[in-house]
Amino acid sequence: MIQINRRLLKVSEYIKGSKLADIGSDHAYLPIYAIQNNQIETAIAGEIIKGPFTAAQKSVAMHGLSKQIDVRLGDGLTVLGETDEVDTVTICGMGGPLIARILKNGWHHIPNRPRLLLQSNIQSEPIRRFLQENKYKIITEVLVKERAHIYEIIVAEKGEMHLTDKDFKFGPFLHTNVNELFIEKWERELEALDEIKKHLDPEKHQQRYQEITHQQLLIKEVLNQ
Repeated sequence: MIQINRRLLKVSEYIKGSKLADIGSDHAYLPIYAIQNNQIETAIAGEIIKGPFTAAQKSVAMHGLSKQIDVRLGDGLTVLGETDEVDTVTICGMGGPLIARILKNGWHHIPNRPRLLLQSNIQSEPIRRFLQENKYKIITEVLVKERAHIYEIIVAEKGEMHLTDKDFKFGPFLHTNVNELFIEKWERELEALDEIKKHLDPEKHQQRYQEITHQQLLIKEVLNQ
C-alpha cells in the first residue's frame, strides 16, 4: 500500500464517485492511494512535463495499476476527452492563480461539471472568483499544514453562491471558523507584507504602500473579529 503525505490524505477524504482526474499528478500518488483504498475504480493522471509524466507511469506500473490509471501527457484539463466523464477533479499543490488559469483554459473539457478539489499553497482568491463566475458553489474548505506550508483545500460543486469580498480573500468557511492554522497563515502574511513595506518609500511608491497597508488592515480585522 502506498503512503501519501498529510495534505493529499486530507484531499482524499473529499473524493466522490468512481472516476478521478488528478491534474498535475506528481507520481500519481493520489490516484494510486484512492484505488488501493477502494475510493474509486479508475483514474486519469495528467502531467504537462515529460519527466513527471514518465515518473507517474513508472509509479502506476510499479503498483500494478496500469489498467486502472491512465497517465496522460498534456496541459491541465486538456488531457480529458469528450468521453471522459469524471466524477471528481483534483488540482493540488499549486498557486491559486495557476489553478484558476488551469480551470479557465480547460473548462470546456469538463462539461458534466464534476466535484472540484482544489488545493492551493498561496492566493486562493482567484479560485473562488472563478468558481462563482462559473456557477460553482464551495461546499467546504479546510486548512492543512505540511512541513512549513499551510495549504487551503477548497471543495466545490455545481451551484450558485454569492461571496463577499471578505469571503473571496479569506474563504467563506475559513474566516467564519477561525482556528490556529488560520491565525498562523494570516499572521505570516502580515509579516511578509511588513517586509515588503520596509523596502518601499512611502512617497515614491505611494500607491503600492497604501495597497499593502489596506491589505494589512483587512487581515488584522479578520484576525481580531
